[in-house]
Amino acid sequence: MLAVTFALPNESSEFVRLLDGRGGRDGEVAVLHTGVGEKTCRARIEPFLDARPFALLISSGFAGGADPSFGVGDLLLAENFSDPQLLANARALLVSRVGRLVSAPRVIESASDRARLAREEGAAAVDMETEWIARACAARKIPMLSLRVISDTAAAPFPVPPAVLFDLERQKTDAFKLAAHLFRHPSRIVRLTRFARQIAAARATLGTALYELVVSL
Repeated sequence: MLAVTFALPNESSEFVRLLDGRGGRDGEVAVLHTGVGEKTCRARIEPFLDARPFALLISSGFAGGADPSFGVGDLLLAENFSDPQLLANARALLVSRVGRLVSAPRVIESASDRARLAREEGAAAVDMETEWIARACAARKIPMLSLRVISDTAAAPFPVPPAVLFDLERQKTDAFKLAAHLFRHPSRIVRLTRFARQIAAARATLGTALYELVVSL
């Protein structure tokens, strides 16, 4: 059985649609939403991996660009979190780039912080879960491939502060907080609409790539 992980359903919906609509692998693919950040991810990934005998895992979802040469919609295969053979197979199948992914303890929003990660840690992109998924897989000797799509960059940033966009403790968007913020800053409604289109395009790219991987690996 193959496992595919995402932080949130908003990241997985296109992949799940393709898998269901085209037959998938008849129950051979299990999807887990790990939640955002170390705490929730670790609480969910370990019992998930212990429940079934997985042959391999693809850790997927969105990531923020740190290397300024990456743009929204670019696919990143994280060499530091991927099994070498799975990485080679994925490179042969996908139009993607290979680089280093860093898992941070918080949302990295500012351009300066992203530039520092790129400079000091060689980060192409940043997320908040892959390190913990990789550790859980390594402990169980499950080969893992890390595939992320760039959802935001310094040039195409979050439209509102991350704490407004997503409540980490509650693991969801607080609609009242977001509405209140937009009421105070109505000009950001346009930015939020543009960001929604940006996310939809990234999700479509990721879903298609993942589906190709799953039916080919």
